Amino acid sequence: MGTATAITLDDIRRFAVARSLGAPTTLRRALERQGFVQADPIRAPARAQDLTLRHRVRDYRAGDLERRYARLAVEEDFFINYGFVTRALQALMHPRTGLGRRPWTAARRRRALELLAFVRERGAVHPREVDAHFAHGRVRNYWGGSSNATTHLLDAMHYRGLLRVAWRERGIRIYAEHRHGPEPSDEAERQARLDQLIDVAVGLYAPLPARSLSILVRGLRSAVPQWRGDLAGALARTKQRLGHARVDGVDWFWPAEEEPARAALDDDVRLLAPFDPIVRDRDRFELLWDWVYRFEAYTPPGKRKLGYYALPLLWRGRVIGWGNLTVKNDALVTELGYVAGNPPADAAFARALEAELQRMREFLGLDA
Repeated sequence: MGTATAITLDDIRRFAVARSLGAPTTLRRALERQGFVQADPIRAPARAQDLTLRHRVRDYRAGDLERRYARLAVEEDFFINYGFVTRALQALMHPRTGLGRRPWTAARRRRALELLAFVRERGAVHPREVDAHFAHGRVRNYWGGSSNATTHLLDAMHYRGLLRVAWRERGIRIYAEHRHGPEPSDEAERQARLDQLIDVAVGLYAPLPARSLSILVRGLRSAVPQWRGDLAGALARTKQRLGHARVDGVDWFWPAEEEPARAALDDDVRLLAPFDPIVRDRDRFELLWDWVYRFEAYTPPGKRKLGYYALPLLWRGRVIGWGNLTVKNDALVTELGYVAGNPPADAAFARALEAELQRMREFLGLDA
């Protein structure tokens, strides 16, 4: 374990922001640097993956990831959550064997093999084509509703690594066959792969309080269900190799080669996605900024406190409020709220906020 350092919570705050944002770069390099971008289909005013990438990619525009997906070394898959992973990261997770969930029946396995042969013959297929060919019927989905059985099977085959998302048409996944390398040959290789996966997750979300680190590692059980039994040992190894400090009674962890006390910030205002790496861990969010942020898109309107899709408002290393942004009549409509009740009485903040709103207009294609 890294040597404990005399750092403060302010150091941790600056470090959390500075190391996550960094200098904007190309889309390809940003994806390689992060390894994973969490996805969400809600557009308010854009999808979460686009709202996340706009802070990290130069001249990024809403939809660039989807438009360029087929030309990037990236795949849709499940890591910490569902999203976009680099192919190098995906290769560490597959093949997902011995899933331990409900085993497929012989009939379901036969349908999967028939469907795979159909996809292989066609090269790439729309779920509508598959449904028209097989007409498998309807099944109950995880939320109690009804789903097309073919789509359900395509999703399951995608998760198991038999299929990949080749591209999307109007948001619908177009599937192609996917093949992976062999399983790890021995325990040492398996542990090395798992350690690499954890390092990517830690690199994305650090600095992490001890509880969050444990939750993050346990969360990999859906990414690598075949190695669920190895996660406790992997967590112990991770704590030994990370940098560490106890600050105000909380143990914090981060990549050992990094130095929290050296983090520097700019004066930009940023509106962050609800699943941005800076925001995603709600427990860490409360520890760092001393207020509770909740994602309320699925909360009944009358019970919402922040809004349908409130974007945390970051300035000078602190999240000081939130914004709800919508597009009406090709114009950006902004409603802001502040933890202190009022915006900072600082002309620099007003200028930085207007610059951020202008960047948002350009990102959404409203600047014309």
